[in-house]
Amino acid sequence: MTRGFESGTLARLVGRRLVSMLIFAASLCTAAAGAEKPNILFLLSDDHSYPFVGCYGDGNVRTPALDRLAAEGMKFHRFFTAAPQCVPSRAALMTGRSPVAARMTRFSAPLPRDEMTFPEMLRDQAGYFTGVCGRSYHLDGSAKQGAAVARVFQQHELRSFAERVDYLRTGADNQVAGQVAEFLDQKPAEKPFFLWANFSDPHHVWNAPAEFRPDPASLQLPAHWPDLPGMREQLADYCAEVNRLDHTIAGVLDVLGQRGLLDSTLIVFAGDNGAALPHGKGSLYDPGSNVPMIVRWPGVVKADGESRTLLSGEDLAPTLLAAAGLAPHPRMTGVNFLPLLRGEDYTPRRHIFVERGPHGSTPVSVNMSNSSYDLSRAVRSDRYKFIYNCTPWIPYSPVDSASGAAWTQIKAAAAEGQLAPGLQATYFTTPRPVYELYDLDNDPSELNNLSGQPELSEVERELREALAEKMVLDWDYLPLPALMDEAAPAKSKPKARNPAKSKVSVPES
Repeated sequence: MTRGFESGTLARLVGRRLVSMLIFAASLCTAAAGAEKPNILFLLSDDHSYPFVGCYGDGNVRTPALDRLAAEGMKFHRFFTAAPQCVPSRAALMTGRSPVAARMTRFSAPLPRDEMTFPEMLRDQAGYFTGVCGRSYHLDGSAKQGAAVARVFQQHELRSFAERVDYLRTGADNQVAGQVAEFLDQKPAEKPFFLWANFSDPHHVWNAPAEFRPDPASLQLPAHWPDLPGMREQLADYCAEVNRLDHTIAGVLDVLGQRGLLDSTLIVFAGDNGAALPHGKGSLYDPGSNVPMIVRWPGVVKADGESRTLLSGEDLAPTLLAAAGLAPHPRMTGVNFLPLLRGEDYTPRRHIFVERGPHGSTPVSVNMSNSSYDLSRAVRSDRYKFIYNCTPWIPYSPVDSASGAAWTQIKAAAAEGQLAPGLQATYFTTPRPVYELYDLDNDPSELNNLSGQPELSEVERELREALAEKMVLDWDYLPLPALMDEAAPAKSKPKARNPAKSKVSVPES
């Protein structure tokens, strides 16, 4: 390793430490004197769309452990991850910044060393013992990039999480409870803890035992999924994974209960992005990023509460820092919703933002679909959603499930003219529209694109301008959307694609 690199590394570390010390000094002024710091347990499921938890009224799943957390705490209906994909959404959760601002839109990238995570701040400024366990946390770069890229990672010391936390383990879901116990065994008695426990369920592969699987005929399907046998079978597989996840989380909660830690621990449960089914993971429609979130904090969060306030994945970091008496990092753009948890006055967000970039490590190919590569952005208010597609010529395909029975039968139905018009337009229009606008009160499945409708011109103007502002402030590399007072190029009429004639190859990741 060269001396120049060593000097650069030292300078970065000194700079990070100085910033951390300054923030610590500021936080001492804002923290309540003598306030007891809560233990914090962050439970994160993988590919878990809202409303697939029983406490939200979803009859497709059975989740008694999560339902109990909600009954003893607060459930959120409108929590949106900052991306509909694992890596960028987790980057936002950890940094309180958008994936674009944190330079984490390339799926296989490691989190840059100069990006501060909130577990580091909890450790350095509030004395927490910190850890990560369970499924891969996804922020040290992909392990599937080959020897050449691996050498770059090693030469430049790009993997950093072993230095960011005190305890770092990965493993299967059935190992998480044991890892939680091991973490607690290593925790110094005088320190509070933060632990991020990751779960694979309900991510592919869908292999939960039959005891967890509902009868496909009993399932209720939303409007964005056609009622086809393959759709029901895959949804049953997915619900089985959710049910198994709940069983696994019950085991983790038992560990805390056995050690008398449940009442002194702030527990947050959330999904990292939506289900790997059409309209979900990888898409900017609500099922791609609207995930369940439940917060249980005895003595602070009132039991059986709920909220429909818009929250972003960027908001988790500043909120958990505030719960520990710390100020946010100066670069965090998330909004602290601790007052909402406490039942105090709270000014809600007007908008949340979601970004989409490449997925997995699949190289670009001429015949690829947007399951592997897409560049798009979205902004959502309480009622409306605006989507900006920067690669509209790439046809739609669901992430991770394109070869499954559901999508196979949807394509066949489209080729035979048997899909409803909204589904046909949403999934098989080529090129896809550059701009999409949805009235979520009247069209919750986002099947009727209203962009360009005169009666909604002011709504669309507001959302375009809000998205442009976010892109500017995050130093987004994409061109800004056309604003309503600017001349727009003439529109070409899109043509519905016949999936039977398509030669698009769909790699999975």
